[in-house]
Amino acid sequence: MYARKATYTYAGDAHDIAQKAEQGMLAILRSQPGFKAYSVFSTGDEIISISGSESTETAETANTSVAKWVADNLSDQIPLQDAEICEIHFSTPLRISTKDWVTA
Repeated sequence: MYARKATYTYAGDAHDIAQKAEQGMLAILRSQPGFKAYSVFSTGDEIISISGSESTETAETANTSVAKWVADNLSDQIPLQDAEICEIHFSTPLRISTKDWVTA
């Protein structure tokens, strides 16, 4: 298994950006052969996205699809800093959605 790992800086609300990604990008990734998983994380000043795929070829396809979607929908909020294809050695499903967030 392989992953596309991308790091972005961001402006705005990380939860809002993640929700946009879940609503828009997730459907695109799920439609691709070899898709396995997609996660978005945030730190104080970065957003990290990881998509899991069956092969390096499907991870590269995901890389192209994600880059296009971000350029078309979020480029003003999340400039790409780095993207790479990585080998996955193990993974556990988290089953977390932006719909699960509780706001205070």
